[in-house]
Amino acid sequence: MPGAPVVRCRAPRRASGAPVGRAETFATSVSECCPVRMTQGSNLNGRMAFLDTLPPEARTAFEQLGSRRHYAGGDVLIHEGDHTQDLVVLHEGFVKVTVRLDRDRMSLMDIWIGGDVVGEGAAMGVGPRSATVTACTEVVAAVVPRSELEAFLLAHPEISLSLIQMVCGRLRRSDRLRLELGGYPVPVRLARVLVELATTYGRPDRNSLRIDVGLSQLEFAALAGARTRSVHKALGQLRDKGIISTDCRLTHVRDLAGLHKAALLGAPIS
Repeated sequence: MPGAPVVRCRAPRRASGAPVGRAETFATSVSECCPVRMTQGSNLNGRMAFLDTLPPEARTAFEQLGSRRHYAGGDVLIHEGDHTQDLVVLHEGFVKVTVRLDRDRMSLMDIWIGGDVVGEGAAMGVGPRSATVTACTEVVAAVVPRSELEAFLLAHPEISLSLIQMVCGRLRRSDRLRLELGGYPVPVRLARVLVELATTYGRPDRNSLRIDVGLSQLEFAALAGARTRSVHKALGQLRDKGIISTDCRLTHVRDLAGLHKAALLGAPIS
């Protein structure tokens, strides 16, 4: 994907991290560039936070692992290329995953929130860290040493299966995204990125759905696998049609059905 620089995000005064019901759309305080929590549950691409996939007793046990740490916005939780093998469990906050393309360029690869885990590849012994994970807000995370994780999984094989299923889901999503990058024009790819963001992070705001993820056009371009100029044009087309509006790096979806149509997807579930 074309690169996008890492955005240095200012942390809010406090991270709420308050749990929400599965029928609710998340409601959180908004920092300059990121929200603190997301809707619990899955979106159209099956993006369910790992902890939400576990039965209550298993989740409670898993949440006791590791040592809790607090990170300010802009702090790096995981450095690309490191040989550390800890699993990081996000309990509160919001992080961005980036990879280095060359000396001066970074590419935004994904966004993860409270309830997700990061660093699972290295924690399973699959080589060094493949990406950098940076806090966008205040983050509360548990750092779980590989030895502690292995002992826990041996004692809880059902959670091992859930972890494997999560990894497989991420690989399937990655494969789907690569296929879409080659199979659809930029406006469709961008619309699909916006649908996923709206479904995962959307918050009702008057007559629209506000995406509380402040991304630059460079970062939109990275997620859509397109040039910044093409994304700028595609965003303009969506604005002209009244499907979205943008303000201060936040995006409002004014016509979700129209966005689904632009993404060549079925009608959204009401």
